[in-house]
Amino acid sequence: MAGTTYANLTTDIRNYTEVDSDVLTASVINRFIEDAEFRIYQELPMDSQRFVQEGTLSTDNNTINSPAGALFIRGVEVFNSTSATTGSGTWLEKKDQTYLSEYTDRLTGPEGDLTAQDVTGFPKYYAMFGGATDTSDTTSGGMYIAPTPDAAYKFRVYYNKMPDGLSGSTTTTYLSKYFPQGLLYACLVEAFGYLKGPMDMLTYYENRYKNAIQQFAGMQLGRRRRDDYTDGTVRIQVKSPSP
Repeated sequence: MAGTTYANLTTDIRNYTEVDSDVLTASVINRFIEDAEFRIYQELPMDSQRFVQEGTLSTDNNTINSPAGALFIRGVEVFNSTSATTGSGTWLEKKDQTYLSEYTDRLTGPEGDLTAQDVTGFPKYYAMFGGATDTSDTTSGGMYIAPTPDAAYKFRVYYNKMPDGLSGSTTTTYLSKYFPQGLLYACLVEAFGYLKGPMDMLTYYENRYKNAIQQFAGMQLGRRRRDDYTDGTVRIQVKSPSP
């Protein structure tokens, strides 16, 4: 399958299940696609969905917001500069909240008192905390950092986020172009579960999906090998499996 579109995928789902639009309406199929895409992006973080957001830490404030729509944070880099993200930055070490609590003797920010800052200096650590209620930059959760910044240092957050999904208005996506078979199989798993169809068919497409995503993961790994020079690993050519 050399790529697909929203219309073609919708037709394929109905054809493979042999169920027409009276049952598999557009809204039902849209849910299949949404759930399938979410599953794929959760199981296989992709380079195509990596993003970087720059910002400025606030002096004497040990929290920053997660970027809007972030699925997960890959890393936080802080620069010893208050004017630009230039030069060599320092990567913060990810820790649990309990570690930061012991390190600073008390957590401040949304769960505490912003006026009491026990350990200040150039940040070394970060920890995720909850509070995500939506996908905007102020509702997608946040991070504690420690020590609490003693200056308005520049920083970068590296993260993956959920892209716009396949729909009637977004007729093609990265997945529909480069992983059409896997996307179809994932949708069919959702469809047969919804229809309470034969278990052997659900199992069949689940296995087809798992095989497809393993092949696609190999392609993603092959693309990443070009960065192995940065950590001294010998670069070995990896052939990406045919789609």
